[in-house]
Amino acid sequence: MIDLPLRRRFYADEIAAVANLQTPALIDALADLPRERFLPSGPWHVMGEGTVLGHARLTPDDDVRHVYHNYAIAIDPSRQLFNGSPALVGGMIDVLHLTRGARVLHVGTGLGYYTSLIGHVIGPSGHLDAIEVDVALAADARHNLESMPWIEVSSRSAADVDGPFDAILVNTGVTHPQTSWLDALAPGGRMIVPLTAAHPAMGPISKGVMILITKRIDEAFDARVLTFVAIYSAIGLRDDALNEQLGKALMRMPFPRLTRLRRDPHDQASDCWLHGADFCLSISSVARTDVSDA
Repeated sequence: MIDLPLRRRFYADEIAAVANLQTPALIDALADLPRERFLPSGPWHVMGEGTVLGHARLTPDDDVRHVYHNYAIAIDPSRQLFNGSPALVGGMIDVLHLTRGARVLHVGTGLGYYTSLIGHVIGPSGHLDAIEVDVALAADARHNLESMPWIEVSSRSAADVDGPFDAILVNTGVTHPQTSWLDALAPGGRMIVPLTAAHPAMGPISKGVMILITKRIDEAFDARVLTFVAIYSAIGLRDDALNEQLGKALMRMPFPRLTRLRRDPHDQASDCWLHGADFCLSISSVARTDVSDA
């Protein structure tokens, strides 16, 4: 007979150590919230760091102790759809610097586990708009999160949202930040978005970089890369032309030293790492020197 509260506390402490979490309420959420509630019944297909895509292993049985490890767990293995790594996604939540009462947008809520962690951190005085385009997943997430009425789950496109939001977490691979997300981010707010390039050989998974975009008080945007990422590709939030451009940009500079996101009209220049019609991610002068010297 396992002591589940003790198991969850050890799990939370381990994720906090691995991801260097700085948000006490997030660590408490990892310890308090049952991860198994947001998963299909076991045994579970699990995938740790370094696991080759498509080669997830199956847990030996359906004992819930198996879900309290730092690995991704399949929601639907036939679609390669996984509940992400707690250290990765928990680390992204931590970087958002959430506080009680914050207004948050979560795009790609899945079955709601990471949404529940965010909801725990912001508390009943906050508001969380959780969007899941898959109707069946959204219905399950709504059920899983019904004890948190300050979380609103909807099944719709995330291309159009109404802010303001203090933080935005995009938990699915996109080719660009949507204009509505940039507009909806409050001054001082933070957005984390995975910019990924998709290829038919990779199926529904795309690869790229996770970036942090911060809206300054003067409404200009700072940007920087956090880490590499392989993630399930978004539906309806990708652009074919930008996908091709992003793939080339990642080949040219896999880990760009981004400094800002520009929204002003300008011609593409040497410091434009990813130049879109209504946004541009720019690199630092040091990165430009590195590229020219290569």
